[in-house]
Amino acid sequence: MKLLLDTHIWLWSLREPQRLGRRILHTLHDPQNELWLSPVSLWEALLLARKGRISIQGDTASWQARATARFREAPLTLEVVLAAHELDLHSDPADRFLAATAKVLGLTLVTADERLLGLGEIATLANR
Repeated sequence: MKLLLDTHIWLWSLREPQRLGRRILHTLHDPQNELWLSPVSLWEALLLARKGRISIQGDTASWQARATARFREAPLTLEVVLAAHELDLHSDPADRFLAATAKVLGLTLVTADERLLGLGEIATLANR
């Protein structure tokens, strides 16, 4: 399975794995699965750090390298931007980009966000 982690799932996997359900933990550690991360999630994490809501150990570049090492980078392309624009979804731009990335690249979005679950045309995996 090709999995795109929502920002909170990625951060929980790094900092608070106890917040992840057993099924999600197993899925994330299954070597058969590909783990993908969008640059949008890094941007969101850096915004959280700037606001003091999370802390980053060391310099930003080193933290980014460690925090993203296991993931494939999901590109933010013109096609993703157009798909995000066309989605019938709430206005949070990060959520729109993540959902559109999953749609365009054929990835399953792993999330606990009820607003993103069951979008129909976008495969999702719920953290429950």
